[in-house]
Amino acid sequence: MSKIPLIIKREYLSRVKNRAFILTTILTPLLFVGLIFGAAFLSIAGKEKLKIAVVDDNGYFKNNIKSDSNMVFEYPAGVDTSNYADKGYSAFLHITPIDGNTTDTFIVRSEKAIGLGTAGTIEDKLNAAIEDNMLQKSGILRTTLDSIHKNSRIAKVTPKEVVNGKAKESNQELAGVVGYVSGTLIYITLLIYGTMLMRGVMEEKTNRIAEVIVSSVKPFELMLGKIIGIGAVGLTQFVMWIGLIIIFTMVAQGFLSHDTVHQAQVMHQPGSMPGGVAMPATNTPNFADNLMHAISTANWPLIAGCFIFYFLGGYLLYAALFAAIGCVVEDVQSSQSLTLPVTMPVIFSFIIGINAVAIPNSPLAVWASMIPLSSPIVMMCRIAYGVPYWQIIVSMVSLVAGFLFTTWLAAKIYRTGILMYGKKTTWKEMFKWAFRKN
Repeated sequence: MSKIPLIIKREYLSRVKNRAFILTTILTPLLFVGLIFGAAFLSIAGKEKLKIAVVDDNGYFKNNIKSDSNMVFEYPAGVDTSNYADKGYSAFLHITPIDGNTTDTFIVRSEKAIGLGTAGTIEDKLNAAIEDNMLQKSGILRTTLDSIHKNSRIAKVTPKEVVNGKAKESNQELAGVVGYVSGTLIYITLLIYGTMLMRGVMEEKTNRIAEVIVSSVKPFELMLGKIIGIGAVGLTQFVMWIGLIIIFTMVAQGFLSHDTVHQAQVMHQPGSMPGGVAMPATNTPNFADNLMHAISTANWPLIAGCFIFYFLGGYLLYAALFAAIGCVVEDVQSSQSLTLPVTMPVIFSFIIGINAVAIPNSPLAVWASMIPLSSPIVMMCRIAYGVPYWQIIVSMVSLVAGFLFTTWLAAKIYRTGILMYGKKTTWKEMFKWAFRKN
């Protein structure tokens, strides 16, 4: 086993010193931050600004249609469909008499086609104005209704979970964010660094370097050293990414406008997570205060410790499987059919993990968090909600056992597959190599 440190050192240094590693480490966080603030900037710059001339045959829209920074409604005299553009207006809206019993259609004329979202906004403003008029006719002022609505929001539910006979505050908002972010990071790293290891093994086979190495090192030692070495590369890069993202974000906030920074924060609040995934949201006006309180009461040592364990454990388990694939193929195209059975559990785990963020104690989430192939992602999606310690222990033990088994399996396949050339290998043949008696 004394040769394992040498293999780890070789795998680590050969990749960390690589120019591609340095460029990827710097450019990936820069691209990530650029996408966030770029999307926020385009969201602001892409908004359509309209100055709309309105002719109201009903007489009450003038005081009820609300203008904003992107859409201004004016009621000039002598403006019609023939001259609104010459008068400096972007569009012309004629509101014909409304009887209140049927759906009325109003036409907005403009020199340039307006967007579907803009048309929807105009429609919402018209409907809000009609509602205000109806409220006024009924003797109810909009300000009164808004005041009642605001002042009636006095009920607040504070969930608490019972742990060892004691009530403990439950932080759903923070738990949802921690679960989603942790699960997503592990999901991405499993695929990225697993593929990196597969390519590394594939290159050694193609260059015939592996033939020299395997003659002096046991397959299990070689496989374990490669997995740990490349895993250390991934962990190094991951830590550097976090640091660089923080630095680049601070620099970007110093150069960009307040509106752009605010829009970026709004786009990435809980409830607006990327990918269209609905995160736990809050209707309370003091969300920031509640979140800060939740952060101060969270069990961060457990969360951080579990994240490191499942990050490394998940990588080690899947890396062995990717390495087994890399030793039996000679090009990327040949590996596609073999990688599908390995990548599908990762994808399914991510889907289950997203559901576990919303329902952390469902039977599917509980069992998936204890099965080695899915536990790295699913358990991290549940951990911040509070998981019984026996489930964590079972999950960790099964993950360690799963890693040792997949490493042993990959080493057995590696011993035969690394020396075979010019033959297309199937999973059936790989399992025969793994379980045949020496």
